[in-house]
Amino acid sequence: MMRYLVYSLIFVFALSFSSCARRVVVTQPTSVTVVKKLPRQYKVVRVKGKRYYFFNGKHYRKTRNGYVVVRV
Repeated sequence: MMRYLVYSLIFVFALSFSSCARRVVVTQPTSVTVVKKLPRQYKVVRVKGKRYYFFNGKHYRKTRNGYVVVRV
């Protein structure tokens, strides 16, 4: 009985160091193009319910710092 208790304590102790959660690392884009002001010729488009600004073949999204080029 004592052996069973010791083995179960070792087993519980070993399991306490392993976790089911995994670390997720999200990489940020290396370069972000921020435009302070869009030209007058931009068009407002909606893609999947989100608002984007389209000009010169690129889509822009509004942020606090200006407009950021995004892939849609």
